[in-house]
Amino acid sequence: MRVIGLMSGTSYDAIDAAVADLSLVGDSLVLKPLGLVSEAYDDVLREALGAALPPGTTSMAEVCRLDTRIGLAFASAALRADRELCDGQAELVASHGQTVYHWAEEGKVYGTLQLGQPAWIAEATGLPVVADFRPRDITAGGQGAPLVSLVDLLWLRGRTGTPVALNIGGIANLTTPDGTAFDTGPGCALIDAAARGFSGGRLAYDLDGALAGRGTVHEPLLRRLLEEPYYALPAPKTTGKELFHLGHLRDALAGFGTLPAEDVVATLTMLTAWTVADAVRAAGATEVIASGGGTRNPVLMTMLGRRLPGVTLRTSDELGLPTAAKEAYAFAVLGFLTAHGLPGTASSATGARHARVLGSITPGRDGLRLPPPAERQPVRLVLE
Repeated sequence: MRVIGLMSGTSYDAIDAAVADLSLVGDSLVLKPLGLVSEAYDDVLREALGAALPPGTTSMAEVCRLDTRIGLAFASAALRADRELCDGQAELVASHGQTVYHWAEEGKVYGTLQLGQPAWIAEATGLPVVADFRPRDITAGGQGAPLVSLVDLLWLRGRTGTPVALNIGGIANLTTPDGTAFDTGPGCALIDAAARGFSGGRLAYDLDGALAGRGTVHEPLLRRLLEEPYYALPAPKTTGKELFHLGHLRDALAGFGTLPAEDVVATLTMLTAWTVADAVRAAGATEVIASGGGTRNPVLMTMLGRRLPGVTLRTSDELGLPTAAKEAYAFAVLGFLTAHGLPGTASSATGARHARVLGSITPGRDGLRLPPPAERQPVRLVLE
């Protein structure tokens, strides 16, 4: 089955559309990557989305408008992926949507909201669309994240030593071989917020770590940032830009006077490396397989490597999954599992009482025609 996976992360810079040819062979799920296209949000939509996210305020009218506009943007990316990557032969779309709020309090998640109405995708492509993946896990007592954990577990199975999968997006998350998965804290969220704030919106992020590379870590600021209670919470745990936003940084900067922008960004980059490395060491990892936009920041990756002596640090590219596309491929897998009536979570990873079949399905042009339910859950992911 050819499945288009659609993903836009917490950095909300672009929609990634990856096409995977997926099949069940015995107890293995075989994935053949067919490629990735990426479409940036237009400036008007990106600005409107950023203004609506915490700590900003919004209205139900604006939420409705964003739901439609994001849905149309996702539909455009899906159409392009179908046309350019599989000659119009896609059979299913799996859309993560755009997370705008993740309701977590004292370690428990009560709800989550992803915008990007899937009906627009179904109407444009004519294909059935699996979307709204996270709520089903939350209703079973889970965190609703990180949902890539099941794919990571299937993929890591059989590797020697203690490998962990790391994704560094706006938020960083980790999956360990024993099934533990959680958000370690900010990936690029605070770095991006600082880059935008200090540049007056001219910079969306710290390109190639240029700002951090010119700066010096401000140790008192780093110590204050590390006092955030989230880091001490036990796994499974999840977080988002509801916590790690520009206001969080401004609170931390109070009393330090005017610090050079480069020093602040260097300190935030070290914060990400520090908190990720702490989580990796606690897992007893011998190998880290990293993906996500943060892997393109050489300063961040160098800081992380220095804090993990003796641990092999590599990117998912080396194992056949492009770092920029891994999450989109992961949601293609989750959509495929849903279409075959199979659970898309590991309860040990999200903290749910039971693994659940995820998502809601919007029928395509020909109605709802799904494959026969699969007889058994795959135990490993094989890249072809």
